[in-house]
Amino acid sequence: MKLDQLHQKLIAAARANPPSDRVPLAFEKRIMARLPARHVLDEWALWSRALWRAAAPCVAIMLLLSAWTFFAPNGAVPSNDLSQDFENTLLAAVDQDQPADSAW
Repeated sequence: MKLDQLHQKLIAAARANPPSDRVPLAFEKRIMARLPARHVLDEWALWSRALWRAAAPCVAIMLLLSAWTFFAPNGAVPSNDLSQDFENTLLAAVDQDQPADSAW
């Protein structure tokens, strides 16, 4: 249906049904005055509120896991130093391919 035809039908329907006396005086002005007062949903505020609420449980979990690893018995923790294992893993390819006397 074309927009002009729809407009004409709506105008004809409005003219066929005159306003009744049951509608209070200036009702439409009060409704129109309330429309700009409606609050727009702020998505950034929702995200920030959710992230701030999630921060406290994350900190609590982090503190519990930190205390668990700090106070764990020595038998439960491997004796290898993780930093040395990490460094050896990263530098394994460098040490393997280059001879000791090579220069840049």
